[in-house]
Amino acid sequence: MRFIFILLSLTMFSALASEKPIVLPLNDWPSQRLLSKIVGSKIEALGYQVDYLSISSVDQLGALRKGIVHLQVEMWQSFDDGLFMQAVAKGHIEDLGLHTAFGREDWWYPDYVAEQCPGLPDWRALNRCATLFSADGQSGKGVFYTGPWNYRDGELIRALALNFSIIRLENAEQIWQKLRTAIRKKQAIVLLNWTPNWVDVRINGHFVNFPAFEVPCGKDPLWGINKKMTHDCGNPSVTYIKKAAWPGVKTQWPCIYQLLKRVDFTTEMIAEASALYGLEQRTEQKATKMWLEKYAQQSKDWLAFECPR
Repeated sequence: MRFIFILLSLTMFSALASEKPIVLPLNDWPSQRLLSKIVGSKIEALGYQVDYLSISSVDQLGALRKGIVHLQVEMWQSFDDGLFMQAVAKGHIEDLGLHTAFGREDWWYPDYVAEQCPGLPDWRALNRCATLFSADGQSGKGVFYTGPWNYRDGELIRALALNFSIIRLENAEQIWQKLRTAIRKKQAIVLLNWTPNWVDVRINGHFVNFPAFEVPCGKDPLWGINKKMTHDCGNPSVTYIKKAAWPGVKTQWPCIYQLLKRVDFTTEMIAEASALYGLEQRTEQKATKMWLEKYAQQSKDWLAFECPR
């Protein structure tokens, strides 16, 4: 009788666990939001409930640790000693592996700006063209547009003595609005950009070539051209794009754990999601349908496994 009671209890627990929604975070850039919904649709196809929570990429680490959100399908790891890797090392978050796509995040400008500012993409051209990059195109100090994320741009500006200030916008869409306006008027602009995103498949441009990143750049003032300050280098030229989970996913939803390990995005898949949902502003339903039609075989392969019992 005791064995039967334990068996019934485990069965009831399993049923209750399956009824609990799996929560995916929605960050403030289009590819992550659309791809989260696409993966969410695959989770629902396996018979699970899915909820979504709008949350910043900064706050999501704590939410993943606490199980407030459970899966992140597009986690960007710029630094080996960054907050994400610190959380993984402490067992607060589980790293579920790399996507085929690799990223880069740094200062960027559209193609036509090179004609206005000779010497680009070398970073030293920025000071010679600082007035060109000012908010009104006439003031002395250039402007770098970025979002609510910490890429150590203030330290970079000080360490390389750039005659630039930072305008920090609320989200990615405000960055793209600035970019679209500048392109329409053929104005010089330099802003935070990353690849992969919709720019890869719609606009030609270049990253600024700062002194190449090495780990000592952020720690040793004697490294690099400024012997008194750290961060006299650009961001890493390769950023890992990963999948991450609340550590409890493996035991509570082993089937979904296996699914997320199989999910794999190429650079084009991420860029197309960003273009459909961000640039072209298709509805979520339309963008999802178009994306799944284009990548039908790849997304079908994600489900080519047997759920653990």
